[in-house]
Amino acid sequence: MTTARKWLTSYPGRRLGQALLTMVLVSITVFAGVRAMPGDTAQAMAGEQTDPAVLAAIREEYGLNDNIAVQYWNYITHAVTGDFGTSARSGLPVLDSILDALPITLELAALALLLAIVLGIGAGVVAAVRRGKPEEWLANGIALLGMSVPTFWLGMLLVLAFAIAIPVFAASGFVPFGQDPVENLRRLILPAIVLGSGLAAVVMRQTRAAMLDALSSDYVRTARAKGLSRRAVIGSHALRNSLVTVITVLGLQLGQLISGAVVTEQVFVLPGFGKLTIDAVFTRDYAMVQGVVLFTSAAYILINLLVDLLYSVVDPRIRLGGSR
Repeated sequence: MTTARKWLTSYPGRRLGQALLTMVLVSITVFAGVRAMPGDTAQAMAGEQTDPAVLAAIREEYGLNDNIAVQYWNYITHAVTGDFGTSARSGLPVLDSILDALPITLELAALALLLAIVLGIGAGVVAAVRRGKPEEWLANGIALLGMSVPTFWLGMLLVLAFAIAIPVFAASGFVPFGQDPVENLRRLILPAIVLGSGLAAVVMRQTRAAMLDALSSDYVRTARAKGLSRRAVIGSHALRNSLVTVITVLGLQLGQLISGAVVTEQVFVLPGFGKLTIDAVFTRDYAMVQGVVLFTSAAYILINLLVDLLYSVVDPRIRLGGSR
């Protein structure tokens, strides 16, 4: 068996093949879904223009007169080279618009993820170690609140409290980090809290459950019998073995941060990926809708692939090569 074939049959190779197949199916679904949207694509691109000659020219230029299979093939062959078409609303290339908006959402998602990891894992460990104590009740209550409160309501509440009543943070808008780091954080802290609160609650609950299982396991009892310190038992043994579950949750939820940013960016008027998606849907900018959905799907698939490959780093017992 050649080295290439051996790699393709290994766990990383199989997962990469599954990711590529999933991406192809997603592209077909997105393409068909956009074509199934009500209304005339050419008319949406033409805007207020209703001249039949103009509509015919648009259909000819964008290949809308071709059958659906030819249209998909033309679209996907251009997409793999980075050409997602031209926005009917702005007249700019779709990829350029995505690359302009994406860094804002990525920075927001990174801050929200950092908040979720620090608060969620920390509160989960405390709740498991202090089981039955007031600390656990407090952590569970905050987690339940974080999962229950609607994103838009929490956003407006934080704006009223910390941008209007106590003007510590900005209520809207965006300033690049390179231009003014302090002002950048002032405008992103509140959206990051809104976006990360739900994820922090989920991470806390999963960390608590995984830690409780780990603390009752044989290897933890053995570590305690050896006379290891409480910190070593919790950090090096119980927490490390609990992180596989937490990483799985973070991988699944990280893709949802991008979709959750849609509401958050609307509330705080951030010109990010979520607002770009909403504007594209409302203006029936089909090329932009296809581009943002395909881009989001690719990011979600890539994140899950990386999470699967990270398992062996956290837990060496997991064999990626398929051998035991």
